[in-house]
Amino acid sequence: MSESHLHTKSLCDHVINVATGCRHGCEFCYVPTTPAIDNRDEMLADQADVGDPQSDWGNYLLYRDDLPERLGRVLEDRVPSDRKQTNRGRGVVMLSSGTDCYQDRRAAQITRGAVTELIMHDIPVRILTRSPAVVRDIDLFREAGNRITVGSSIPSFEAPLVNAVEPNAPPPIKRWEALDRLQQADVPVFVSMSPTYPTMDEDDFHELLSYFRALGEIVVFHEPINPRGKNFQQCLKAASDAGYEDVERELRRMRDDRQYWVEYALEQLNTVQQVARRFDGLEVHSWPDDELIRSTSGQLQSQLEAMQQAVSPESFGPTKPDTPAAQSELVEDHEMFQQLI
Repeated sequence: MSESHLHTKSLCDHVINVATGCRHGCEFCYVPTTPAIDNRDEMLADQADVGDPQSDWGNYLLYRDDLPERLGRVLEDRVPSDRKQTNRGRGVVMLSSGTDCYQDRRAAQITRGAVTELIMHDIPVRILTRSPAVVRDIDLFREAGNRITVGSSIPSFEAPLVNAVEPNAPPPIKRWEALDRLQQADVPVFVSMSPTYPTMDEDDFHELLSYFRALGEIVVFHEPINPRGKNFQQCLKAASDAGYEDVERELRRMRDDRQYWVEYALEQLNTVQQVARRFDGLEVHSWPDDELIRSTSGQLQSQLEAMQQAVSPESFGPTKPDTPAAQSELVEDHEMFQQLI
């Protein structure tokens, strides 16, 4: 159970990863460039025959079978007040930030054991997965009550495009169906609409958010795609190989023209927040990138900073967070928005 900086996205204060690596092989995934992978080149080469952790992403998975037992010992020995608990992270433990915790049966068994230990110690839990297999643990989630929330990443329902950049992950509609089953069983759910593609427009977001609102009163986390790193290059290639010339063209332009990316990201954040207002009971929690904030000034920068500092309105336990969500559209009038840009 590692301390995490994901409290800055109002997700958690700690993360648990049940394995090293991930079979889904999402092209945009940042994990292969993190120290958790980057510092283990020798181990991955010896144990999984990995030559390049980035290009081989999706082809290796090393399980941590004894994780629940070790976690139980740590939780017994550690004083609860010593655990990190920030205003935005609220002491939540997330499974998983670096792998999909339900991607196969073995990972799911480790996950169930870890979640059981966390619930026994009254620790709030967030689960993020792309796998419909998450429904196998509905009984455990119901036992946890409002100390747990379960979510899935659904950036679009355009299955061929999603499949191109998330080649081994289940189809997006299957992920939605899993969340639907969970909410019908009174398990709190959320959605990570991230990263959204540059060709998506207001109608696309309306369709997505209408599906998400059908899951009940939920929180949707949103982030536009960021043109950085080797993983972005792989997204560009994946779009090209799949014949999505419009997506490839936009991604290439974003890579080559930083100002174009800034305008795209601001436009998407603003549009998603505006569309969300059409649905009562739907909260969109936007994730403006640090580089985006540094690229703006004045009113826009202040509003983006307020977005970044906001606490997700989710409830973990009997009460909601003290700090309000404080997120809304950047500018209501399109002409004024263009002037600000």
